[in-house]
Amino acid sequence: MRQAVMTQPGVIEHREVPAPQPGAGEVLLRVECIGVCGSDIHVWHGKHPFTPYPVVQGHEFSAIVEAVGEGVEGVRPGQRATAAPQVVCGKCKPCLRGDYHICDSLKVRGFQAPGCAQDLFLTEASRVVPFPDTLSFDAGAMIEPVAVAAHATARAGDLRGRNVVVLGAGTIGNLIAQAAKCRGAAKILITDVADFRLDKAREVGIGAVCNVARERFADAARSSFAEAGFSLAFECAGVEASLDDAVQNIEKGGQIIVVGVYSGRPRVDMAIVNDRELRLTGTLMYQQADYRQAVEWLSTGGVQVAPLISRHFPFAEYAEAYRFIDRHGPSTLKVIIDL
Repeated sequence: MRQAVMTQPGVIEHREVPAPQPGAGEVLLRVECIGVCGSDIHVWHGKHPFTPYPVVQGHEFSAIVEAVGEGVEGVRPGQRATAAPQVVCGKCKPCLRGDYHICDSLKVRGFQAPGCAQDLFLTEASRVVPFPDTLSFDAGAMIEPVAVAAHATARAGDLRGRNVVVLGAGTIGNLIAQAAKCRGAAKILITDVADFRLDKAREVGIGAVCNVARERFADAARSSFAEAGFSLAFECAGVEASLDDAVQNIEKGGQIIVVGVYSGRPRVDMAIVNDRELRLTGTLMYQQADYRQAVEWLSTGGVQVAPLISRHFPFAEYAEAYRFIDRHGPSTLKVIIDL
């Protein structure tokens, strides 16, 4: 079978390797589509601190169940499916209390464990999430980032009737804004520095947008929410200035969910955090329940992903997909690799 291996930053080799076979408790998936995410690009540039080389990338994907191993129930050959990429120990304190997504020994397929950039991908049955035939393979490859949004918004508790700000309108920010809408948020304001991303937010139904390169965030928030203000912010840009906008402008007692991945250590105005009793909350990845929520939202149309898919590349042009993102980042959201 075909396999794409990143042997070093900026270099992908295509190899022919033996096809795996499922053992007890395992599922063999025939990969159809792979989504490229921002973390993959960090690996491409050699800037991901926890990824050794060589590495088989790919963790956002859709597939067809090829075969199942002994003892596997609830999954059958021919089904459309994806799978969560976590490899966990099951023995540490987070795992034992049910927080396996922050396992002390967490490995993520495509980073610290082999990913799905190959024709056939073997994974644990417990990680497999089937999805209906009514969902396209493109949508199936988007289940993983929608699960990120499902988990992040769940971290905020009840969103019904709350005013929400999303800072950063990339793929994850867009999906978090849509997820907040699904969970009953009253008004949503999304920010970015690229008009392309803000236009995509409007396209999926997020009406209030702010280009912070041209407009002060405080002015946009005042225009969107008036005296009511906002009680919840999702920082998705991974930029100190965005985090500071949230800290300085959220209402007293408000909550800021930190979603973005920071390359350095941002400065936080802890005097304001303290004085206004703000809550800074981290969020990482997802659990299986978040995957199931993502499938439900995609199946019912609550979350739209077709407008976010910018370009398709064939498997043989895997490296060119990365170069395309490098060249067109501000005007690109999701790039898909077709097998």
